Amino acid sequence: MAEEKAGGQAQSGEAKRKRILLVDDDPEIIESLRFALENKGYVVLVARDGNQGLAMAERETPDLVILDMMMPKRSGFLVLERLRRTHLAPIRVIMITANEGSRHKAYAEMLGVDDYIRKPFAMDRLVDSVQRLLA
Repeated sequence: MAEEKAGGQAQSGEAKRKRILLVDDDPEIIESLRFALENKGYVVLVARDGNQGLAMAERETPDLVILDMMMPKRSGFLVLERLRRTHLAPIRVIMITANEGSRHKAYAEMLGVDDYIRKPFAMDRLVDSVQRLLA
C-alpha cells in the first residue's frame, strides 16, 4: 500500500506542473526563456511561428502562452485573436515584443493580452509575470 501511495504522489506532482507554450522565431530567446522557466519547474513547449503556435495550443492546451509579436507566417496579434475566439476557457497570454509603439500595446490589450513586455527585458520581469499569472 505504501508503494501505491508514493506512486500516486509522484503522478499528482507531475500533473500539477504548469505547461507554458513559447511561440517565438528567435532561437536565442527560445533557449534563454526555456532555461529560465524549466529551472522554475515549468514544462516548456516551443513553437517557432504563429501557425505552429496555434496548432500546438489546440493540441496541448497549455496553461500559459508566451507570444512574440513579430513572427513569420502569422503574427502574434493574429495568434492572440484566434486564441481568444476559439478557447472557451481563456488561456493566459504574455506578449513579448521589440516594438516601441504604444498603439501595438493598446491593440494587444484590447485583444485581451494578460501582460505585454518590451524587449529587451530582465528575465526576472518575465518570470515574475509567469508566476503571477499561473498562481
